[in-house]
Amino acid sequence: MSGFSKIDVNNKIDLGPKVASYPMPVTLIGANVNGKANFLVAAWFMAAGISPPKVSVALNKMHYTNKGIKENKTFSVCLPSEDIVKATDYCGLVSGSKVDKSEVFDVFYGKLKTAPMINECPLNLECKLEKVVDNGGHEIFVGEVFSTITEEKYITAGSVDLKKIKPFILSLNDKLYYELGEMKAKAWNTGNNYKP
Repeated sequence: MSGFSKIDVNNKIDLGPKVASYPMPVTLIGANVNGKANFLVAAWFMAAGISPPKVSVALNKMHYTNKGIKENKTFSVCLPSEDIVKATDYCGLVSGSKVDKSEVFDVFYGKLKTAPMINECPLNLECKLEKVVDNGGHEIFVGEVFSTITEEKYITAGSVDLKKIKPFILSLNDKLYYELGEMKAKAWNTGNNYKP
């Protein structure tokens, strides 16, 4: 195990500073760049607030999409299903500066008019840019969710049903996509009877 440090507690080892050790949701971030829809794959995405609802995504400063987000002050977060993994991965392999990605998907727009969304994605978030945080080689885009767009077939009991959406996650460490597994427990519930 060269390159790892042993920690003298219960056979633990220190892998060093990494962000690639945990799975991340795969999303397609959309923005109009020079008047055309463009999408890139991003897994560094997370919720950033609940009231009002906000999201954040970290993108390398070199990405072509960043220009469109800053120019229009809007972007979309589109959650692809396993069914479109090949087209999704393609958007992460080629740059919009060299390839027109506006024809990869059936694109539509919502109320903000400049945040392209993907008809094939079961869930799309239309976002107004709130701020951009410079984070060294990356820019973190924080946006307020203006609309959450899905279809009735992806809803169960009034909520988005992940089993129906079939999202997939990225394991950056081994460069693999994984599907979601089975539900294991109810959040904010299963620990109610736990006795330390």
